[in-house]
Amino acid sequence: MKIVLVGAGSAQFGSGMLGDIFASKELVGSHIVLHDINETALNKMLSVANRFITEHKLNYTITASTNRKEAFQAADFIISSIEVGDRFTLWEEDWKIPLQYGMEQVYGENGGPGGVFHSLRIIPPILDIMKDVMEICPKAYVFNFSNPMTAICTTVKRVFPQARFIGMCHEIGWLQSWLPRMLSLDLEDIYFKAAGLNHFSCMLEARHKKTGEDLYPKVREKAEAFFVKEPGYSDMFDYYREHGIFEHEEQFEKTKMQKESNYEWADRKIVKFMLENYALLPITVDSHFGEYIGWAADIVDHRGILDFFDAYKIMLTREQEYKIHVHKSASERVIPIIDGIITNSGYEELAVNVINNGIISNLPDWIAVEVPAIINKDGVQGINLGELPKGYASLLNAYCGVYDLTAEAIIHQKKDYVIQALLANPIVTKARNVKELVERMIDQQSKWLAYLK
Repeated sequence: MKIVLVGAGSAQFGSGMLGDIFASKELVGSHIVLHDINETALNKMLSVANRFITEHKLNYTITASTNRKEAFQAADFIISSIEVGDRFTLWEEDWKIPLQYGMEQVYGENGGPGGVFHSLRIIPPILDIMKDVMEICPKAYVFNFSNPMTAICTTVKRVFPQARFIGMCHEIGWLQSWLPRMLSLDLEDIYFKAAGLNHFSCMLEARHKKTGEDLYPKVREKAEAFFVKEPGYSDMFDYYREHGIFEHEEQFEKTKMQKESNYEWADRKIVKFMLENYALLPITVDSHFGEYIGWAADIVDHRGILDFFDAYKIMLTREQEYKIHVHKSASERVIPIIDGIITNSGYEELAVNVINNGIISNLPDWIAVEVPAIINKDGVQGINLGELPKGYASLLNAYCGVYDLTAEAIIHQKKDYVIQALLANPIVTKARNVKELVERMIDQQSKWLAYLK
């Protein structure tokens, strides 16, 4: 097998993905190509990887290339995680400039006006990547880790409908962390399904694997006591302010702080609201789920969102160690998926982002949905879920038009569609200055958005 890592110069992404590959029994003997536009970072990762392979006597070969067309030759699997420009400078512009125009978005990475501008910036280079894929290795599976996930997957598949393009996100890991402790059960005994749009997904089903018992009533019953003092990002950042380090940096490890939160429903006030009003458990926290809903700013934990952003910025902008760790289980789920395709395993994967095409009957066919899937020799097939609960589906449908217009704006390089995407956005409640905002953002980020002039 030939596996290409796009964005491999990142210490976090490159090191983590190599550790997962080296843990796989099915991928032994594979050739790995590291690709990045940052030659210095790329060579550093190559050196670390070669040293690790030699020291542990692993049966892998590895090379590096800044030439994408060269890297893609005869590729079987491509795993991509890219960002453009100065990530946090642009992110703050996405978030704060719309606020100046009266648009009360709670974050700014995936949904709301910020998510639109992020999409407009990052999707064109991803389309360039996919153009090379379709010309050089059209049968290769491409796994995307970049955000905004739904916008990326929807647009890519609209331009390249035959592409084997799958979006991957680790937010489903929250349920794996929450449910066993909430229900006093082993994770292996819990079956659950979640679905929706990326970062805008809820658990639909939970049952006991051995007895068949419906566990959702117990989740609703126990949620208040479980979440009210569950540690959050503000607790983690408080520790950083006091000690200058992050005690637990992995995002699902705040539970290991082994103390009650100093705040009620930290990071999860919208979880509380959704449980009370929709009887559904979101699989993510306020900073993401709240990006898509007009009333979210009235509900969310603003302290937690600000602390999350500041903590995340510190973690990702400081110098990171290029070090490979091999764990018993993969840190990301993409390698088990690749293993499942190779072995025709037929296992059920918890969450992938694929085009709907009837998987969820009360969402548009063309939208990319986050759903469980069957993995076998034929690839990744989303599991048919039928109708989502009507109230929840109405929230999702309210945002689908934004993704449609965003995709069209990029494909046709049309500023009018950007304006209309914002006017369709549930976060935007003031219309008078929308055109000026769009023009301001195009000028501010002209290196990436000038194609819309």
